[in-house]
Order: sequence, then structure tokens, then C-alpha cells
Amino acid sequence: MSAGGDGNSAYGRKSFRRSRSHFADRITADGRDGWPVAAARYRLVVSRACPWASRAVISRRLLGLDAALSLAVADPIQDDRSWRFTLDPDGRDPVLGIRFLSEAYDKRETGYPGGVSVPAIVDVPTGQLVTNDYQQITLDFATQWTSLHREGAPDLYPERLRDEIDEVMADVYEDVNNGVYRAGFATGQAEYEAACSDVFRRLELLTPRLARQRYLAGDTITEADIRLFTTLVRFDAVYHGHFKCNRWKLTENQVLWAYARDLFQTPGFGDTVDFDHIKRHYHQVHTGINPTRIVPLGPDLSGWLTPHHREELGGRPFGDGTPPGPVRPGEEVPAAGRP
Repeated sequence: MSAGGDGNSAYGRKSFRRSRSHFADRITADGRDGWPVAAARYRLVVSRACPWASRAVISRRLLGLDAALSLAVADPIQDDRSWRFTLDPDGRDPVLGIRFLSEAYDKRETGYPGGVSVPAIVDVPTGQLVTNDYQQITLDFATQWTSLHREGAPDLYPERLRDEIDEVMADVYEDVNNGVYRAGFATGQAEYEAACSDVFRRLELLTPRLARQRYLAGDTITEADIRLFTTLVRFDAVYHGHFKCNRWKLTENQVLWAYARDLFQTPGFGDTVDFDHIKRHYHQVHTGINPTRIVPLGPDLSGWLTPHHREELGGRPFGDGTPPGPVRPGEEVPAAGRP
């Protein structure tokens, strides 16, 4: 999710196209791109409002990388200088010493003309951005960072299921993850209707699949579930109204609502979600489609904690592994953001 310049006010006024990640270096076990996996070397910068960044937060927690990869949480409200660290004392990230994520981008490439996006991984010793490749970061967490995984970490990208996972993720990305943005930022009726139709067509295709099985691929949580969850958890709070994806609410689809609650109540998912950040970001930053910046009072969030009964389908959330431990001190979601 990008910030900077007049991009936020332009949403809804010009055709939306998601940019490819400009900085696509990978942090790998063999350091092939010059960035070897190493404990305490890198810092993950996120916004809890952003679904793309939330993937990285969830993956980091499920795999236990929180002990090796520190976390910086940006203010959900950006200004024209990009994601800012105004949640921290003196408005500076305590590890990187910067006020704006754009400073790490500038250290990597002076005068970079593109948007400043999260998730971003920054090299702490040099202060420069390593990667903002939101599609690859979590896959590398699962496959390249294994030496730093916690004991009992799940296999989020099992080799025997990768073809199936990749196929599901590709469809979900095109029609759901990115589809809600194409609908929300459409500048014409036909463009909006096509995107909105794609969103609900894909959700309706996923419904019978998830009525038969607890998770999208295999009998454990995988990367595919993380990617669908980060859109579903935002659906009624912002996408239904703010992005006009309003053929029906998530709570009106019995299967998907139960699936989303099952994941939300699984350690590593709901304990990373901040509804306050989500609602304030979308409604106060996207002034091109919400010029009043009014944040709705609803929806009622208490339903996220109600029984889902998905365990009746079988499945083992963490496979042969175990749930992650408690959230690290200082990384808890404030009470204002929880159901």
C-alpha cells in the first residue's frame, strides 16, 4: 500500500493500476542478492491498516520470526511525505531513527519517483530499504528464513501443495485482494461493475470449496489462507461501504464468515488485526472517494469472537507444529482496535 504525493487524493479520480514492486531484492539463506538471512539485521515496516503488510505481520508471528526480525508500525494516517512514525516517541522509529519511511527509500535510491509502500524491509546497519516486494516477502519468510523459525513453526508453503496454493492465490489476488481496490477506485460505472462482479464471483466460487474443507489447500493453514484472510477481515469494515463492494456482507455468507472467524480466533491472525487503524486509514486517507474524512461508527465487531464450529470439518491449524506464543511486549493491538 503506497503513500506519498497526491496519490491518495487522486484515488477515484483516475484509473487504478497496482504498481509492481520496484525494489524486488530478496533476503535469502544463501544471500544471492547480497542480503543474507540474519537475526537482528533487518526491520519490517508495516501499517496495520494495509492488507499487504498484514500478510507479513501474520506470517512473521506464525513462524516465530518476531524474535529475529523487529517490527515498526507506522501511523495509519499518512501525510504527503509518506508513512510516518508518529506512534513512536518524538515521531521517530526507535531503531532506524527516521521520521518517514521515505527516508529509507531515499537511502536506497535518491529521488525514487514511485510511491512509498508497505510492507518494507529495511537494513538496520545502513538504514536503506532492501525490498518492498509484498508478493515475495512472505514466501521467503516461509522458505528462506527457516533457520530462524521458532520450534513448532507451521509449514506455510508446503512443497507438495505449492502448485495448488499458487493457483488459488493467483485467482484470489486478481479478483479479491486487488479486485476490491479496482472496484473502490473505479472512475466509471462499467469499470466498477466489472471489478465488483469479479469480487463476488470469486467469493462465490470459493464458498463451496470452504464448505467442504477447513482451509484453502490441504488440512493446515497455508500462505493462501493468510492472503484471503487479510481481505475478508477488512470486508465489512471498509470494502463493503467505502469501496462499494456491497452485493452482500461477509456476515451474510455463512461459510466465508465462519472461515474468517476461525482464522481470526487462531493465534497469529486476530491478535495482529487493528480495526481502528483499518477504518481510520481507509476513510481518512482516501479523500478522493471520501472527501469528508468521516469514519463510520460500525460495523459491530463482537461477532468476530463468536463460535464458528469449523473444527467439525477436521484439519489441524498448525499441522505437526504448535501455536505461536504470546504477542511480544509492545506489539499488542491497542484495545481501541480490538473487537
